[in-house]
Amino acid sequence: MAELIPRVYSSFRGVDFRGEEINLHRSPDSLNVWKDYRETESIRTRPGIELNTSFTDTVYGVFFYGGAMLVHSGSKLYKVANGETTELYTGLNEAVSNSFIYDDVWYFKDGKHYLKYDGETISNVTDNAYIPTTTIGRKPMGGGTTYEDINMLSEYRKNSFLADGASFSFFLDMINIDDDYIPVVTVNDEEIKWSSTEVKQEEDEESGKIEEFVYCYEDGDPVYKVNFAEGKIVFINTPPDRPLTDGRDNVVIQFKKAVPKYYDTIMKCNMLQVFDNRVFFSGNPEHPNMIWNSSLNDPSYIGDRDYYKEGMDSAAVKGLVAGNNALWVFREPSDANTTVFYHTPTLDEEYGKVYPSSHSSITTGCIGKAINFNDDIVFFSERGMEGISGDITTEQVVAHRSSLVDRKMTSEPDYKDMVLAEWEGYLLVFIGNKVYLADSRAMFQNENHMEYEFFYWELEHDVVCATVKDGILYIGTNGGIYTLTDTDANIESYWVTPLDKFKYPHKLKTTNKRGCVAEATGDISVYAKVEDTGFELIGTYNNITDYFVSRIKRKKFKDIQLKFYSNTRFSLETVTLECFIGGYIKR
Repeated sequence: MAELIPRVYSSFRGVDFRGEEINLHRSPDSLNVWKDYRETESIRTRPGIELNTSFTDTVYGVFFYGGAMLVHSGSKLYKVANGETTELYTGLNEAVSNSFIYDDVWYFKDGKHYLKYDGETISNVTDNAYIPTTTIGRKPMGGGTTYEDINMLSEYRKNSFLADGASFSFFLDMINIDDDYIPVVTVNDEEIKWSSTEVKQEEDEESGKIEEFVYCYEDGDPVYKVNFAEGKIVFINTPPDRPLTDGRDNVVIQFKKAVPKYYDTIMKCNMLQVFDNRVFFSGNPEHPNMIWNSSLNDPSYIGDRDYYKEGMDSAAVKGLVAGNNALWVFREPSDANTTVFYHTPTLDEEYGKVYPSSHSSITTGCIGKAINFNDDIVFFSERGMEGISGDITTEQVVAHRSSLVDRKMTSEPDYKDMVLAEWEGYLLVFIGNKVYLADSRAMFQNENHMEYEFFYWELEHDVVCATVKDGILYIGTNGGIYTLTDTDANIESYWVTPLDKFKYPHKLKTTNKRGCVAEATGDISVYAKVEDTGFELIGTYNNITDYFVSRIKRKKFKDIQLKFYSNTRFSLETVTLECFIGGYIKR
């Protein structure tokens, strides 16, 4: 009698698009199935997408704050709450945007604006950004100690003086200050008020030079005058007294000195990452390899010396990721092979806490995105998904994570424009309407490193952005916001078993006439394929609740594949097929 070999396909793990003989637990061709670990270990049809909120323009960002959904659609920002959609802001950059919440205030960045919203009022962060005191302990004629850096987000600065009781003139630490703002003068914590101004030209008694002043009057009496060119404020009637406490500054002058390039530098950044209670910015196309960081606990203060240059060439930063006690910076492939950097908090005697840039030992460049996926720092290179093995105290080694889907995923036309989202233990890699799902619960050893199992979906719409709130996945598209929540939707889905030679590649096989038994649910069509033929329909089985038997009759074949297909919904737990082993294959 011929040997009878049973084959049980079970414990399905995901897809394998390598095009070679693969593990029997994987599929060389699968669509729209996954493992919903909350309910079952079987593979099943994915949920369908359903419209949450319709928008005419492309949705570039979906965010949640204060019980409301904030939506960046087209050039506008909307608030969606209690079934009503309200416009909050217009004139936004039509590009994918980012946000974060800091001290219960929502901050937004789109590569053109930097906004904040407290639930009532939305404004530019620059409107009331922190005003630094750049010099303290300054004498009326100058000197003092440099205190705070210039804020790249503010046009204003302060100087703090120690009055001597005799000097009328106080010189700022800048000349040619902006003349569209009258400096605010405070003496002993009391602001000197004025109600009107007048421009006058005067001859300096010592030099004979003609100076132009703006006189400030209160009730018709001059209180002080300003020479904008020299950065000089002159008290008219009496000079400020010495401070009541020796050595304590008692005169503060706030003035304006805008640096337009500072403002533009931060506004054009389109990437951000919160790390160590600071916000790091990058993505300015004019400074592709630069990052900037805000001050501690204040997203509105970015010092003009708080920047870092990643590498000596201009390869662009593609991702900022916080993880493993460091800020990781991923750049495009570089001729200098300097692509991955990391920053760790360090105390400096002069500057306080700083974040020096260190070059990792990894030379593989990032052309897609990067993310901290379940404490695994990963990025997408030309070859696919890469992970970092080793932390900042050891030599970092790149470990590949996506061998099973690389051939298909990296050939996608929009691979570089991918969108990433972490949901239900999966990393969803959206490329157009294609979705590659890396499964954090299912990893395998590939030579000397770990890799992820993957599933593969195709959605009805291209994905522009994605976010997760309370376990629900929201995706932004060209037609609105959708959620992946429809568990009854009719969706085309299937699972194909690997090409199976039943352990004897050189012998002929014949299926057992009893057919195959499948533990499954739903409406399922079964197809079979032998040798180089196409898939042929065996039968369609509806309303399956436990198992069914499919009468597969195939004789004298070398290898066989099965396809389980549904255009509604199905789940599949195990498939059992038996074959008799015959004689040798004749050439």
